[in-house]
Amino acid sequence: MKKIAVVFPGVGYTKDRPLLYYAGKLAAANGYELIHLDFSGIDWSKEKLKDKEFLLKTLEYCLDKTDEKLKSIDLEKTDRVLFISKSIGTVVATAYADRHGIEAKQICFTPLEFIDRFIKDGNGLIFYGSADPYADVNMISDICRNKKLTAYCIEDANHSLETGDVLKDIDNLLSVMKKVKNFINLL
Repeated sequence: MKKIAVVFPGVGYTKDRPLLYYAGKLAAANGYELIHLDFSGIDWSKEKLKDKEFLLKTLEYCLDKTDEKLKSIDLEKTDRVLFISKSIGTVVATAYADRHGIEAKQICFTPLEFIDRFIKDGNGLIFYGSADPYADVNMISDICRNKKLTAYCIEDANHSLETGDVLKDIDNLLSVMKKVKNFINLL
């Protein structure tokens, strides 16, 4: 059985940062071949995450980069496809699956509201922080409820799911990764 997990980074949040690193490790431990995307070459800044025009241009750029990286892989003929994403990567991952008709399960860390346009009902595990300054937390909550997505809001957590209390952040990371492991095990 062929299983592929694609990791979609965020703004400055690379595959080596905790959420993507450990989620990728959990996927690999479950037999998934990991593919890491790189969206470098964009004039990134977190403030631009609220600029809808920037997001649309960036989405197209990142979709083109994703097409280039994945063109030699026939995801439609892969037994299981898992997309692990962070921030703007959540929009790219859900849009790519929608555009190509790929039945990928989605793990989305700190999604942006744009996922509403692309994510399929019941097809995701979502983590977001109640103190995320780059996403409308109420809108994310509504999207998750309306799309029947399994969602967890981390209290007092920012866009990196951190609270500023290191030990609390480590506890939260452990809790998140246990949920990620359970989700992957059920695929």
